[in-house]
Amino acid sequence: MRWVAFMVLCAFACGQSPKNYKDHGEYDLYNEVAKDFGANNSSKALTDLERWSEKYPDSDFKGDRQMLYVQAYAGINQMAKAIDAAGSILAKDQPASGNSASMLRLLYTVVSAIQRVPDASAQQIATAAKAAHLLENYDAPPDGISAAAWASTRTELRSTARATLLYIAIMPAQRATKAKDCTGAEAAALKAMELFPESVQAAWFLATAEVCLAKTDPAKASFALYELARAAALDPTRGMVDGKWQQANVIPYLEKAYQQFHGADPQGLKELKEMAVQSPLPPSGFVIHSAAEIERSNQVEFETKHPELALWTKIKTALSASDGEHYFETELKDSAVPPLQGVIVEAKPECRPTELRVAIVLPNDAQNSRPEVLLKLEKALTGKPETGSEIHWTGVAKAFSKEPFLLTMEVEPSKVEGARLAPCQPNPRTQTVPKRRQ
Repeated sequence: MRWVAFMVLCAFACGQSPKNYKDHGEYDLYNEVAKDFGANNSSKALTDLERWSEKYPDSDFKGDRQMLYVQAYAGINQMAKAIDAAGSILAKDQPASGNSASMLRLLYTVVSAIQRVPDASAQQIATAAKAAHLLENYDAPPDGISAAAWASTRTELRSTARATLLYIAIMPAQRATKAKDCTGAEAAALKAMELFPESVQAAWFLATAEVCLAKTDPAKASFALYELARAAALDPTRGMVDGKWQQANVIPYLEKAYQQFHGADPQGLKELKEMAVQSPLPPSGFVIHSAAEIERSNQVEFETKHPELALWTKIKTALSASDGEHYFETELKDSAVPPLQGVIVEAKPECRPTELRVAIVLPNDAQNSRPEVLLKLEKALTGKPETGSEIHWTGVAKAFSKEPFLLTMEVEPSKVEGARLAPCQPNPRTQTVPKRRQ
């Protein structure tokens, strides 16, 4: 930022209140520090500041000197010490030292530094938070900056201050997440979201906490997906996050998590994001059903609507298992099987058959025409059964073949219902020809 370099030098030259040097030696030290900063030599500036402090601890310029310590530590990338140096200045109810340009420089340095101190102490966080609040509400243009330049600079400074306050708000959730403190992360993320409801990161860390909690409390899964959807759908600019990070991390994670939990449902995911963007927290009673729950619900509905097909599904699953033959011998053989339904594929013989080969057509396999059940009738039917007609029957299981799959049942003709029978046509070879009259 162009104004930053200006304010470093301005700390020495702009609007200084009347102060006196103890002697010419202090002036020389003061001047040496100014030259160090002018040459962008923060390391030497720090050395000269130490000489100045040791020789003149009660200097009239003590407050200015403390501000310069902040800049010197920042200049050599010792951000924790920069924040510590600013602490004594910002600890005052109304911190004021030097001119407005130097104070603004100090505030900006502190709010920028805190994000580069990964293990910041509580005191350092408090110092940075106060600096961010002061910077956010800093209205008067500093000495030497025009009103036009200040207008755009002020917007940028406020944005920086808000970003720092968000970072500080999220920090407890981030630390709790790293420590695998799921409950603590949830509480911290909820507090951050209360302060910054439009924050993508607040929603993200709340979602992360709910994912962690869902490992022992599955009911949290819906909450987690809602917050993931919010983190994915919020505007990144308003949400104070890098849009590329949101696209590369949040959105793919949401899509994967949603499909793994709920199943493939693009429309459902779209509606979830539309809902989540409207409110920081889900509505009361909000639930996303898991794929397992959906499957169970579908199974109950299937069993209610199609009890005969549901029974066959269970029988076939057991017979198709690796121990299917054992299941048949011990559980099914010579047992009366409750009503089943299927479609006639073949009758032997075609007219007055004693055997019917039947395919059982499930809703998800409507084209199935493979005969899986052989019905052996105790008496022949009275006509020619129509191929493709649906029948219902009860019978006794007698034999089973796994390859090809075929369950043989003995059935009384009276227990076969629904078969459409056509009259048998006379066989021309056996038909009697009337004798001619002589």
